[in-house]
Amino acid sequence: MAARAGVSTVSEANVVRTPGQKILESILHVDMDAFYASVEVLKDASLAGKPVVVGGTGTRGVVMSASYEARAYGIRNAMPAVRARRLCPDAVFMPPDFESYQAHSNRFREILLAITPTVEPISLDEAFLDVSGAYLLFGAPVAIAEKVRRDVRDGIGIACSVGVGPTKLVAKLASRKAKPDGLVAVTGEDVDAFLTPLPARALWGVGEKTAELLSRLGVRTVGDLARTPPAVLARLVGEQQATNLNDLARGIDSRRVVAYEAPKSVSHEETFDRDLDDHEELLREILALSQKVGARLREDGYRARTVTLKVRLANFTTLTRSRTTDPPTDVAADLYHHASEMFRALPGARRRVRLLGVAATGLLAAGEQQLALLRGERWSDVERAVDRIDKRFGLGSAMPAALLDRRRERRGSSDRG
Repeated sequence: MAARAGVSTVSEANVVRTPGQKILESILHVDMDAFYASVEVLKDASLAGKPVVVGGTGTRGVVMSASYEARAYGIRNAMPAVRARRLCPDAVFMPPDFESYQAHSNRFREILLAITPTVEPISLDEAFLDVSGAYLLFGAPVAIAEKVRRDVRDGIGIACSVGVGPTKLVAKLASRKAKPDGLVAVTGEDVDAFLTPLPARALWGVGEKTAELLSRLGVRTVGDLARTPPAVLARLVGEQQATNLNDLARGIDSRRVVAYEAPKSVSHEETFDRDLDDHEELLREILALSQKVGARLREDGYRARTVTLKVRLANFTTLTRSRTTDPPTDVAADLYHHASEMFRALPGARRRVRLLGVAATGLLAAGEQQLALLRGERWSDVERAVDRIDKRFGLGSAMPAALLDRRRERRGSSDRG
């Protein structure tokens, strides 16, 4: 396969092996390019070649994904929508369609699992793979990386970038360098040469604040960091972090690829186009969020032991309240009962709310419980029936009557826009 301009590849002949023929760079990091935006282009071919931005459809929204055509104008993820529109007035802004993204992500996961069971999902569109047990079937790691790229493109219709390396850090940084639609492989003997010129910010654990501290020592690149004694670093960032950063800078990363782990939480939140202060309207929003969380719990096969409410006020003060449920639940009516009670108990009156969120944590597999002993099974039956209706006729085909006015208001607002 030809290399893209500006992207280096390593031929299979250059793969480093130990005397025992163990392939060193057995870790892959696979990342689908501009995933949300790419899915929108798949759904509507007329968007191909246009600057597409997912998110930012409201006045307060932020960019969730941008096609590479949009990135050419300087648009980046997490950028305020107002700024993105200034940079590219002709950009096509699309609301997120998480149902479609999840469906494509599921197919992505299936493709990776067909190669190795050791797949560690990081998000909907990226994952680590340990292919040390797969090269007898599919060839050297670089050949496997090429296969992943072909299978993802053929099976999903989206380009992906792949990094190959002896550690998770190196593989992740290699895939970043490979973007878009490329492959970069770093052999064990080339790790130092690969890492040394990178900015220190490239390493895990080096955020804006840490980078500023390091710059005071004249540490700007990974190479600078590798040459700085941990004892000197410890004065700025603490002993443990100093040791970790120095190890990473020298290519030492003992973390293994961990196969799929159960999620720790399921949550949904929404930032509103305008501050809301009507009590009943806010309760309807909490109900809508509870419905989404409950549906996700049932789809993934979990029940929650704790419900958390998040409220961000107009002055950006954030309030969180949590409550343990007994027994654990996946029923939206239960989630709403707890979340609404916590909301009503918040101090103050006529609060102006910018953001609401509902989260379910302390997850248990539904099979771990005796369903017949759980409370609220009538509601559970009703909500599972709604799940089936949504799957057959589309999301939002059935909903609580209390949310009908909310949908009409949203549609009316959209029509006026």
